[in-house]
Amino acid sequence: MANVLITGANRGIGLALTQQLIQRGDKVWAACRHSSPELDKSGATVIEGVNMADPLTYDKIKTLFSKHKIDVLINNAGVLGAETLDDMDANRIMYQFQVNSLAPVLLTQYLLPVLAAQAKVAMITSRMGSMSDNASGGYYGYRMSKAALNAGSVSLAKDLKQQGIAVAILHPGFVQTDMVGGAGDISAEVAATQLIGRIDELNLDNSGQFLHANGESLPW
Repeated sequence: MANVLITGANRGIGLALTQQLIQRGDKVWAACRHSSPELDKSGATVIEGVNMADPLTYDKIKTLFSKHKIDVLINNAGVLGAETLDDMDANRIMYQFQVNSLAPVLLTQYLLPVLAAQAKVAMITSRMGSMSDNASGGYYGYRMSKAALNAGSVSLAKDLKQQGIAVAILHPGFVQTDMVGGAGDISAEVAATQLIGRIDELNLDNSGQFLHANGESLPW
């Protein structure tokens, strides 16, 4: 049984990850700004009031791990904007950088004292952060913030290797969630199953790789 912390766990992929990990016997702490009825019924330890854009709220998480260590940290929380060349809102873009790029790195650094030996850190990113894979343009804030997350995650993988901590950089697929208005190719449940498979396979040898949840290697 692993101790797992998941951010953005109240809905979508985060909720599906929470439900599946609990079902297989892991202990899950679920961090979010506001819980949901589904999360409340999941059996997770819910940590409300965590605003990923506000590092001062991270204490709500850390104080719960005075007697436990985190075996798996899943940085899942994210936001999506749809900027175009004709609609470029600086505040919206900056908020995406705060939540999508900076928060996962800062939270990981902040929680290092309570990460277990040989812990795993999973960054839920997007292939929309890939330079080579950008064929359509647009989505400026989301693309740039996910590219920044990928860069930060590679640095974390290198810096944490000497501590025995591996970092996964995972694209979940085009998932049917509220974030994309229900569009998508796969359900959150299927995405969660695949992501868990990649996290289970994570080790120091494959740490820092950019992977699709189905196991495909993705271009930077």
